[in-house]
Amino acid sequence: MTSDDGPTPPPKPFSIEDRVAPALVSGRAFFRAPYDAATGRAFAALAVGWMWHLTGGLILWIMVVVSSGLVPALGIGVPLLAFFLVAARWFGTAERARLANQTGVTIPAPLPPVRARRGFWSRLSAPIRDGRGWAATLYAFLAMLVSTVFFPVATALLAAAVAAVVFVPLGQGSALAEWSGLSWPLTVAGALSGAVVLVWSGAALAQYGSYLVVRLAANLLGPSAADVARARAAVAEQETRLAEAAAHTARERAVVLTESRTAAVSAADTERRRIERDLHDGAQQRLVALGVELGVARRLADKDPEHAVAALEVAHREIKETLAELRDLVRGIHPAVLADRGLDAALSALAGRSPVPVRVEVTGDLTPAGSAAQAAAYFVVAEALTNVAKHAGADSAGVQASLVPEDRPSRLRITVFDDGRGGAELSPGSGLEGLRGRVAALDGTFELDSPPGKGTRLTVEVPCAS
Repeated sequence: MTSDDGPTPPPKPFSIEDRVAPALVSGRAFFRAPYDAATGRAFAALAVGWMWHLTGGLILWIMVVVSSGLVPALGIGVPLLAFFLVAARWFGTAERARLANQTGVTIPAPLPPVRARRGFWSRLSAPIRDGRGWAATLYAFLAMLVSTVFFPVATALLAAAVAAVVFVPLGQGSALAEWSGLSWPLTVAGALSGAVVLVWSGAALAQYGSYLVVRLAANLLGPSAADVARARAAVAEQETRLAEAAAHTARERAVVLTESRTAAVSAADTERRRIERDLHDGAQQRLVALGVELGVARRLADKDPEHAVAALEVAHREIKETLAELRDLVRGIHPAVLADRGLDAALSALAGRSPVPVRVEVTGDLTPAGSAAQAAAYFVVAEALTNVAKHAGADSAGVQASLVPEDRPSRLRITVFDDGRGGAELSPGSGLEGLRGRVAALDGTFELDSPPGKGTRLTVEVPCAS
């Protein structure tokens, strides 16, 4: 989102102060502190925390101190200290859940304690070496002090504000009113002003006390600085491994693309030379012969009409044979049936011209595959069926074509199989090697399975977006 002054900055994330004690960071929030929902949450958190800290927290603190004092006495306090430091971890878990429920601030849990080595004393001393257990114990003591100070004081301020308001209708003529030495209107104004100040002070103090407890919990019950550093190091290491893997994949991809591009250029050059040779040896020679026959017919048209007609018949035959050769040549470049009727019909035409019986199975509509993918599939099938007829010694063959939508983009899968002698290999300069180069240039896959005596199965997949 942009404006005339430039792009709008992203919203600032909420901090602990914004959620727990907005009166400390915003003047507007300070003025609405007495009726702000944050004040109610703060009083509830302080009230529950005060009772919880004076019971569970105080007991935990006392037992850890007593157990620590018993450690020098022949190690009697070691088992107790280990137990209560584990209990401190449990206390921290319960406290984080309470604060998340009452204040809306989620404090991440610290990392699990380091796994102890084998041995009784190693396992017994592991909780004592756990810094987060000691930090939770310290939190229990400090949070008890904070809640013991702030909750009673904030409650007393609000109670005093209520008393000041009640004093207005009930205090006229009382000893307190006479003691003030002021007129009754001034006494009422002073009482109401004091009530307002007391209400704002109590609300702000409650928010601040709740904020201190949450800040202590974030520092002592959450991950330590060392834990955060280790976590960041682990994330950085993982990102480095992913980057290295991506770089390795990119390098391999570059090598494959270079090889496939070279193969495609070589295949295109070979195809160009084949077309040139076919034109020179076939159509060009026939056109030369056609010109000779037409010249003979023209010279004999008046002198010897019968020989002229014979020459025209030869020329007509040459024209038909030239057209047939040109159609075959064009079919080798890009078959007309593929452009006119689609891959399904083109595969059926290839199967019909094969001397080996071929069963064609097309699943679904192949139109979304795209012209390049369909052309590659056509030439794969043409070359494969040619090999079946020449080398496989097969009684039957099959062609299967379908789209594979699991990938994005989807891929066109072609499978050609036969029941022949098998043993086909990808040798340099062979037709199969040329097909593999054509498929690789389209970022496709080429899989040949031809065990001796068990037939041959050729599976090719090319991206439909190619």
